[in-house]
Amino acid sequence: MLKFSELGLSQDLLTAIEKHGYVEATPIQEETIPLTLKGIDVIGQAQTGTGKTAAFGLPILENIDPTAGLQALIISPTRELAIQTQEELYQLGRDKRVKVQVVYGGADIRKQINGLKNRPHILVGTPGRLLDHLNRQTLKLDSIKNLVLDEADEMLDMGFLDDIEAILKKIPDHRQTMLFSATMPPAIKRIGVQFMHEPKHVKIEAKELTTDLVDQYYVKAKEFEKFDVMTRFFDVQNPKLTIIFGRTKRRVDELARGLELRGYRAAGIHGDLSQQMRMKVLRQFKNGELDILVATDVAARGLDIKDVSHVYNYDIPQDPESYVHRIGRTGRAGAHGTSLTFVAPIEIDYLRDIEKLTKKRMLPLKPPTKEEALAGRIAVATDAVEAIIAKADTTSIEEQVNNLVNQYDAETLAAALLRSAARPGAEDVPVKITPERPLPRKKGGNGGSRSGGFNRNRRNGNGGGRGRGGDRRNGSRESRDGERRYGEKRHANGSRSNDRRSSQSRNGRHAFTIHENND
Repeated sequence: MLKFSELGLSQDLLTAIEKHGYVEATPIQEETIPLTLKGIDVIGQAQTGTGKTAAFGLPILENIDPTAGLQALIISPTRELAIQTQEELYQLGRDKRVKVQVVYGGADIRKQINGLKNRPHILVGTPGRLLDHLNRQTLKLDSIKNLVLDEADEMLDMGFLDDIEAILKKIPDHRQTMLFSATMPPAIKRIGVQFMHEPKHVKIEAKELTTDLVDQYYVKAKEFEKFDVMTRFFDVQNPKLTIIFGRTKRRVDELARGLELRGYRAAGIHGDLSQQMRMKVLRQFKNGELDILVATDVAARGLDIKDVSHVYNYDIPQDPESYVHRIGRTGRAGAHGTSLTFVAPIEIDYLRDIEKLTKKRMLPLKPPTKEEALAGRIAVATDAVEAIIAKADTTSIEEQVNNLVNQYDAETLAAALLRSAARPGAEDVPVKITPERPLPRKKGGNGGSRSGGFNRNRRNGNGGGRGRGGDRRNGSRESRDGERRYGEKRHANGSRSNDRRSSQSRNGRHAFTIHENND
């Protein structure tokens, strides 16, 4: 496996890569970066979990002229992936002063318009909102030199083919185009023929990406329930070191603040923190001054911290790639790890996609009750009290001690100490976590039919879609007798076949010829 220094990237970018935590290039990066640096159109076909964002992002950043305006456009299927891509490119391009903006539906379009007036170098967006800006004439694409279609098969499934073609017609023909997709249905091939110039096809074979050393669980929970349920799991599982993943920077800040209010030693890291503050938090976490680290996907890239026993996915990731990176923070060096993912009923399809990739079935867990959580805190407090007694020095407080002993019996004093250490009212401390919308329902649902055509009326502004033909009950059909209590350890491995059906081209057939990269 090659190092990034062997791929022809400039020293400035290599420094940013090192700060970001990358060391060796993944196969898709190793194959595509040299081609894209030469200006060749590339079709990258690889499963999620292979580092595709850096595969197209690093060559784009390498060729960005900081003195010019908009030069690159990246089209993403959902706002979650768009936000993640924007954050990662911003981090990698920070030293070069590259401005990266993201546009998606469901957000204030006026703020996005003002951002576009600041002349970003790279724009990441969902198809619906990009078209909105083009129709309003608040966005012009005549200066685009690099175009990326990310997760093209997902955009196909969501019914965005017409939108994509409309956007592509606004971009100069003289450009470099990169298309990344896990599968290659006919309609994706047609895009390659119509809108790319002699593309090289890089295909990376699938492989299993996770380890049996991580016990993987999930909990079905509504948005307003997740924080209380998560803290109860902390109390009964008593993890050694924990990393919590949140989808957005705001989410990370609110979770870290809420955990502190309830008495946990926690702090957050994300892209808005200075490098100095980020390193300070990581140092505290490594040294045992913090028990819980809350992070975005990008901020946690490259983390190598020993003794992380638990990973909690407060928000299920939009793509399995992020999940693989997340749970890779535990189960290291032969140690056992545990991951727990919170999922809304509408998001079950994303969980099933993760299972298909990892070839491992996640087991459902039943949330602990409030009483079980208190019992867990009391058990931890008992150990803490024993440690306090072992270190106690009463020489300077003998008078106060004698007064208490004369006033109360030993059982009352012990109970008061124990309950105080157990934080009995912790869960009653109010914590406000701003609700965020679940990921958009995948077309057809996991248990519903998957038609081969497209539905133009299905899309919404945020790049997601709610399939009308899917089985809306799929979130509630999970086996209830499969739920387990919070502390049970059990493995269940099983592969799930991928029955994704290719959508057929509606606008005629085209021969598809691409040049295999066999160099």
